[in-house]
Amino acid sequence: MPEPASNAPVPQWGTPLRGASPAGKPLLGSTGSVPAAPLPLALTDSGVALKLSRSLQPPPTGEAAKLLPIAVQGQSLRGRPDLDAVVEGDARLRRGNLAISTDRLTYDQAEDLAVARGNVSITQDKNRYSGAELQLKTQRFEGYFLNPTYFFGRTQAGGTADRIDFLGPQHSVATNATYSSCPADGSGGPAWLLSSDQIDTDFDTNTGVAQGAVLRFLGVPILWAPELSFPLTNERKSGWLPPSVAIDSNAGVRVEAPWYWNIAPNRDATLTPSASLRRGVGLDSEFRYLEPSYSGQLNFNLLPYDNVANRTRYSLSAVHEADFSEATRLSIHIKRMSDNNYWKDFQREPGTVTPRLLLSDIQASHEMGDWSTYARVQRWQVLQDRDAPIVTPYQRLPQIGARTLQTVGNGIDISFEGEYNRFTNPGSTIESRRLDGDRVHALTSISYPWVTTPGWTLTPKLALNAAAYSLSRAVVTGGNKQSSRAIPTVSLDSAWVLERESNWFGTDLLQTLEPRVLYVYTPYRKQGSFPIFDSAARDLNFETAFSENAFSGIDRVSDSNQVIAGANTRLINPQTGAEVMRLGAVQRYLLSDQRITPLGTPLTRRVSDLLLLGSTSVIPHWTLGTTLQYNPQVNAFISSTSGVTYSPSPFRTVSLIYRQVRGASEQVETGWQWPVYGRTPDLSGQADDERGNLGTCTGSLYTVGRINYSTRDSRLVDGIMGFEYDAGCWIARVVAERLSTGSSKATTRLLFQIEFVGLSRLGSNPLQVLKDNVPGYRLLRDGPQATQSSNLLYE
Repeated sequence: MPEPASNAPVPQWGTPLRGASPAGKPLLGSTGSVPAAPLPLALTDSGVALKLSRSLQPPPTGEAAKLLPIAVQGQSLRGRPDLDAVVEGDARLRRGNLAISTDRLTYDQAEDLAVARGNVSITQDKNRYSGAELQLKTQRFEGYFLNPTYFFGRTQAGGTADRIDFLGPQHSVATNATYSSCPADGSGGPAWLLSSDQIDTDFDTNTGVAQGAVLRFLGVPILWAPELSFPLTNERKSGWLPPSVAIDSNAGVRVEAPWYWNIAPNRDATLTPSASLRRGVGLDSEFRYLEPSYSGQLNFNLLPYDNVANRTRYSLSAVHEADFSEATRLSIHIKRMSDNNYWKDFQREPGTVTPRLLLSDIQASHEMGDWSTYARVQRWQVLQDRDAPIVTPYQRLPQIGARTLQTVGNGIDISFEGEYNRFTNPGSTIESRRLDGDRVHALTSISYPWVTTPGWTLTPKLALNAAAYSLSRAVVTGGNKQSSRAIPTVSLDSAWVLERESNWFGTDLLQTLEPRVLYVYTPYRKQGSFPIFDSAARDLNFETAFSENAFSGIDRVSDSNQVIAGANTRLINPQTGAEVMRLGAVQRYLLSDQRITPLGTPLTRRVSDLLLLGSTSVIPHWTLGTTLQYNPQVNAFISSTSGVTYSPSPFRTVSLIYRQVRGASEQVETGWQWPVYGRTPDLSGQADDERGNLGTCTGSLYTVGRINYSTRDSRLVDGIMGFEYDAGCWIARVVAERLSTGSSKATTRLLFQIEFVGLSRLGSNPLQVLKDNVPGYRLLRDGPQATQSSNLLYE
């Protein structure tokens, strides 16, 4: 193809070119603007021409990509048809999602080789490269780039290299390379930088491998590894995870180095060797599995020799859930610890409500139509403290039962539950001398919900609680080891749900009025000769206030001749269904003395405590709530819980809760996450620039914490306080945690972590502690980069 004169007319896009190749072969174009995506082609008598398309299609991939034409343009173009082309002056080449721009470009069609020199830049599948010289086979995306800078769109990170060798569209090797998600700061370098002799990135296998890697933070080397591997997406991979360092008042300085094993897509394991300055060397292990019909997790933490306690310490936790069919299920939960003080010395489960009560439980159930059958074995380990002993629950060895709830006839509801239990005492507890024995019980009821008018139901009900016992010894002197009883209960429940449209604070809302009246009669039966295996007093709240029995469990049934009356009113947004306000009250009225009570003394007071409830979110960004228990006899609130939460926007939340039980406890709790300065992360999904929120390392400082203080005892019950600094491409966290382990004992931990966004998190992990303890806490960085940041691997 002859070189055009400088004053020759320049062909434009859409103009058929002489000697243009048929469809499926490279099309050599000339100057003009490059379209955003390959345009459809039509074969005419005069060559290949562009045709109109009314939809934008993504570029093809795989074998189809090889059929894509090549479009080139520049200020000067010369070449030979079907052989080669030379473009100079603002030269550009496009093929599918590959675009090259340079000062001078040559293309050899036979070799499919593009050579670019001078101000070269490439964009390919959201990845960008720029440098001095490029040689690239465009179909296979194979070649090399000299002295490039690069940026990976998936990881939002990049760097520089002496050379990058392209081994395919998703695979490259960079020599003498750097890697970071931070831009260069005023001093000329990024805040964190990974330097390596060689970085191999393979997006097909989700693997980045750095040879001879050195990680620097603020110019200071903090990690070196002969080989360091990191994931390029949020998929899992095997290898060493970053080490973790924490300071604990019980263990001193503790260092952990987890090794992760991605056994299969549905199985993995983590082995964590650890070293404590005070306690010695240990090994923590975790194994997880997930199958279509079953799943589970096993954790075993071992300290072969504790230098402080002078013995072996361990903890075991196992969970297994299995569905053999839609009707048959198996559940296994096991927890054991080596000694009573383990929970104080090694606090590994911040979300545990009862760290001293360890339940081992195996349950199997089978559904048969309207019936459900089940079997269970339940054992307890109680971690006793001489200063605060706990009454050990009975073990069930075994529990076998069946239950059903059916509607028969014209809307009659019938329920039945029958069980056999063998109650035993844990042999190593202070309650080992308690009596044990067998119990067979039956709970049955028949009721008829009568809907008299829309919004009103009247439900008469007849119930029976029957139990028979065979004990190791009599409950009372001279009593029988075998006994039985049956206690009936009659009730009448009337409930209304009334609605009306209303307008509050200029907003159309739906207001409800929901009164309820329940009458309960249970005759008095002597129960002092029967054991108490699983009965306890019910906490008084809006749910239990309408219970027919003041006790939970089977062994105790309170006699009753009383009326329970209450009402709720709610304001509901009819468009969203959200509840914006609720007010309620409930109270019991005794018609005769109650002789079987949780306190063990007859109850003669005719009017019970008054329960009051209120909550609202009518005021924008504010949520208020309170529950009060008022005793009219002493004219005082027996207990109360009141709270307020202010959350004007994400990452800005503060809450205050006040709890008191008259004569027992009084506590104030506050929790917060709030920026001290700087902007908060953008949750709109829009990037601030091409690198999203990672484009600039402008800092934002957050304070986060929760404090629970006992005003009655004038002491801190437990507390968490910390700071998070978000620099955009890295996040630093420092959290101090204090947990009470007794009336005058506590454990303190210091957790600190640096998160290099797009690479890894180094240090101890305070995130789970913050999520479990700070109401409304949100991760500063959520998404693929946050997930990748936890998976740095090294060898």
